[in-house]
Amino acid sequence: MPALLSYRAVVAPADCDILGHMNVARYFDACSDAGFTMQSMLGITADDMTGGRRISGAVVHTEATFKAEVLAGEAIHMMTDILAIGTKSITYRHRLYRSARDEHAFTAVFRNAILSLTERRAVTVPDDMRAAAQAYLAEGE
Repeated sequence: MPALLSYRAVVAPADCDILGHMNVARYFDACSDAGFTMQSMLGITADDMTGGRRISGAVVHTEATFKAEVLAGEAIHMMTDILAIGTKSITYRHRLYRSARDEHAFTAVFRNAILSLTERRAVTVPDDMRAAAQAYLAEGE
């Protein structure tokens, strides 16, 4: 399966820094939002976090590469796929694009541990989440 459209927005002037381009913090905000989209697609919903299973993803490692400036007023979108499914974690690749030109502007790899919100420790990736994640594994990786 191709990567999932996990985030879409228009860059607001407030998202930009004194240099005139989108601030680094906003890139990671977009990745966080995309991560919750992916988590939901894998079967971990808001109900699972607040009641139910009481689990969620927690970022334990990230790597980022900035490829192009993103400016106020630009439409952006993020595509997310999965690079690895571990025993207690899932590794996502988030790719941000300048939508008008479909220009790849940023890539981040986030390894998310599956966190028990009750015990506050990593737990085994649930079988249903593992099965759903298979559909988003990056092709040829």
